[in-house]
Amino acid sequence: MAPPPRIAFVSPRFSEGPTVGGAETLLRKLAERLVAKGWQVDYLTTCARNHFTWENEIEPGDTRIAGITVRHFPVDGGRDLGAFITIQNRISRSTEITRDEELIWHQNNVNSQALYAYLKAEGHRYDKIIMGPYLFALVYFASQIHPERTLLLPCLHNECFATLKTIREMFLNVSGWLFNAEPERDLAMKLYGLDPGRAEVVGMGIDDFTPHPERFRARHNLTAPYVLYSGRREPMKGTPLLLDYLDIFRERTGKDIKLVLTGSGPYDPPTRLVPHILDLGFVTEEEKHDAMAGAVAFCHPSTNESFSIVILESWLAGTPVLVHAAGDVMPFHCRKSNGGLWFRNYPEFEEQLSLLLEYPELRQAMGSSGQRYVQDEYAWKAVEARLIKALLK
Repeated sequence: MAPPPRIAFVSPRFSEGPTVGGAETLLRKLAERLVAKGWQVDYLTTCARNHFTWENEIEPGDTRIAGITVRHFPVDGGRDLGAFITIQNRISRSTEITRDEELIWHQNNVNSQALYAYLKAEGHRYDKIIMGPYLFALVYFASQIHPERTLLLPCLHNECFATLKTIREMFLNVSGWLFNAEPERDLAMKLYGLDPGRAEVVGMGIDDFTPHPERFRARHNLTAPYVLYSGRREPMKGTPLLLDYLDIFRERTGKDIKLVLTGSGPYDPPTRLVPHILDLGFVTEEEKHDAMAGAVAFCHPSTNESFSIVILESWLAGTPVLVHAAGDVMPFHCRKSNGGLWFRNYPEFEEQLSLLLEYPELRQAMGSSGQRYVQDEYAWKAVEARLIKALLK
């Protein structure tokens, strides 16, 4: 009898506690599903928790978590942050830079020589090595060690970093790619001219749950309708736009609608909106799902998403979503599911939120449609089948 496949995941951080984002959550969930199938899974990561400082906070070495052997390696010191920030700012402004400057940017990004050394010595023992997300130097350099075994799970966005020469080289160098949704795959095909036979759309399964919206409302004494946002509060996620739009909406329409926030990060709301914000910070999954089920809509104003776990969770809770039209992935999910609306500007935001407030039967129909979509497309059984197909190619 053949031994079970041995798989390595490589990522700058391991999803444990409230310090990570969607990409890390996705990678951990996929690793856990392979363990449940009897596969041997290692997760190679750094000793960092904080994605701003990248300080080594975790002891190096191996830990067993949920059946996964998590191997922590220290982040390299001696980064030239001045050079890194200078080049990153030029990239962000879409200023042309040379390949040598790109390499300086990578060299002063997040790296771990200890992790690279382990992968050079032991990488041949793995059947496949899954790496992501694409934007970190750790992934860029690690992908060059055993490219014939490496599958890139990029969490790709349509952004200036995706057009770098070295990023294109990384995509073309590995043996295959795992994408979260069709628009992400299509973007990669357009940018890099990839071989479609080596690309698979996998995504992430969403665990079923039974929410209790009345419990959430009672706990927080909420009687007015509310919009929910969950996740990091930062410009790249569009939270300043949501704050401004909701403030204008309340002023123009006279409708008493609140904003509930879960997640982390500073924000600077308009003064008039402050009394109408309920900021809960980090909450349990149960409370987040209760909040989703009770919302008029889950609003996700980001334009840079490769999957968006939270809108799928909102649909599973039976709640429609309101998303920004500038991104490809979330409007794609909305069109395919009939579970959400999308806006390009404030007038469209006002029109769509007003519709959802005024027509509860429309809200219910869209929420139910979104729920069926998640249950069909993102049940773990369907996702596992796509993942294993990609790994056994």
